[in-house]
Amino acid sequence: MENFVVSARKYRPTTFETVVGQSHITTTLKNAIKNKHLAQAFLFCGPRGVGKTTNARILAKTINCENITSEIEACNECESCKSFNNNASFNVHELDAASNNSVDDIRNLVDQVRYPPQYGKYKIYIIDEVHMLSNAAFNAFLKTLEEPPKYAIFILATTEKHKIIPTILSRCQIFDFSRISVKDIASHLERIAEKESIKAETQALHLIAQKADGALRDALSLFDLIVTFSSDNTVTYKCTIDNLHILDYDYYFKMTDLLNRQDVSGALLVYDEILRDGFDGHNFIIGLGEHLRNLLVCKDAATLKLLEVSDEVKQKYGSQAEATSISFLMSCLNIISGCDLQFKNSKNPRLLIELALMKMAFLNQAINLGAELRAMPEELKKKADTVNNTGSGAPAEALSESKTNIGPAAPKPAAAEKSELKSTIKLPSLKDLQKGADTKVPEKKTETVSASDLITVNKPIDPKELMKYWQEYAMMLRNEGKMNEYFIIDRAYDLVDGNIIKIKLDNFIQQDQINEMRASLLDFLRSKISNKTLQLEAELSSQDEVKLIYTPKEKLNYLTQKYPIIDELRKRFGLESEF
Repeated sequence: MENFVVSARKYRPTTFETVVGQSHITTTLKNAIKNKHLAQAFLFCGPRGVGKTTNARILAKTINCENITSEIEACNECESCKSFNNNASFNVHELDAASNNSVDDIRNLVDQVRYPPQYGKYKIYIIDEVHMLSNAAFNAFLKTLEEPPKYAIFILATTEKHKIIPTILSRCQIFDFSRISVKDIASHLERIAEKESIKAETQALHLIAQKADGALRDALSLFDLIVTFSSDNTVTYKCTIDNLHILDYDYYFKMTDLLNRQDVSGALLVYDEILRDGFDGHNFIIGLGEHLRNLLVCKDAATLKLLEVSDEVKQKYGSQAEATSISFLMSCLNIISGCDLQFKNSKNPRLLIELALMKMAFLNQAINLGAELRAMPEELKKKADTVNNTGSGAPAEALSESKTNIGPAAPKPAAAEKSELKSTIKLPSLKDLQKGADTKVPEKKTETVSASDLITVNKPIDPKELMKYWQEYAMMLRNEGKMNEYFIIDRAYDLVDGNIIKIKLDNFIQQDQINEMRASLLDFLRSKISNKTLQLEAELSSQDEVKLIYTPKEKLNYLTQKYPIIDELRKRFGLESEF
């Protein structure tokens, strides 16, 4: 039985021309060979399966070729190319850094670099997965990488450039490989299918290319899997979605039609069918978002190139995009985005998705209602606002009367008049109600002032009367248990300009407390002395007036001066102070 060779190996590119989707890399390398501007070290970085190691091998074979063609390709006829094709070249050394990442492995490589090639111009060292080297191995490799012999060239390949130390990066010429487009992968698969005499549907190849996520090697592996699954060497769309367990396009087209028609029951039944087929709800909602995004892309000819599907599917997208509005698509995408974020934390993910589908099903109704309100004549809006603000009157008559004032109209059947009347008596939106409430003219209120009030306003302040009520307020604070506020009020003050109370405080804390009680204190005093102009100003005492107390002796002296009874009690009981 003949040994089967997987497509990823059988159709691996051997020349720059056959490399798929990396023209920016191959063009630069060919120009470097042509102009003899080869760097000492190259770093090929990018995602998996995009051709990093393949390009390294093509570069190694080409620069040692004895008869390079005019297209800057290896001739495949000289001794160097033949030995390379037979994996017998002594000038090209490949090292897997994933399994050879120690300092000793790098030292062995450095020892080999000292010997020049027996034939050919260069000795090329290809180190794959170079980010797996240890820090000690990187440091051992630095000097050789910076100043290698003129015949030595290093080609490093990695999928994780950020793990390579900066001193290595600074010594390499870096090439960033990009993901291969769906179109390029599908075209490459189509060429392989022709060579292998395999009948392949275009939709199936596009689906494989999308599933590969930019990696050509993954696409070739999936292609082999689908070919093996089919019994007659035929790759069909149905076979592909069944084997790869991918949700069919038709489900998304059908779901979008149901949502656009406001068919809630149909949408829930289709979603139930999807779950019964074994598909994950999270993948479904993500796929629906991608489908709606594609519909939005089809709305503009300039963005149509972003749609990476086959021509047949592209026509379906175009016809459905014409039947859906941009407002509907944008609102649906907003709902799906919120559902995607909440899915992992949801205790009932099925209900979460069903609620999202129900919201999307009623979007057109909300959009149409908003459009009707915006299209309402101004006179009709004012009368609707008046009806809602006053809460009385006949709305149907007011709206129908305004409708007749717009202009002459032909007589309509009774059924049409009934339908029109039903549509015109719809309640305005909350925005219109708020607008009506804001524009409502407030009623004027007349303030009455009695004769007694006029007589007592701004009565001259009697200092004795003010002191009486000041102390009364202090006692109120004491009776309520607010001792901190009581000690602040229980002090002397100055009456300045006849209506300004100036009080001196000891610290900022007392100043904050007096500010908190300022309003209640002034209200009490103004009501008692019948003067509305009374003001209160608080200021901190100067450092000379306020002596800070620290020691126990200073504390005793302060208390004795303020409360002489303490000294009397000390003498009566024969107490001695200890300092």
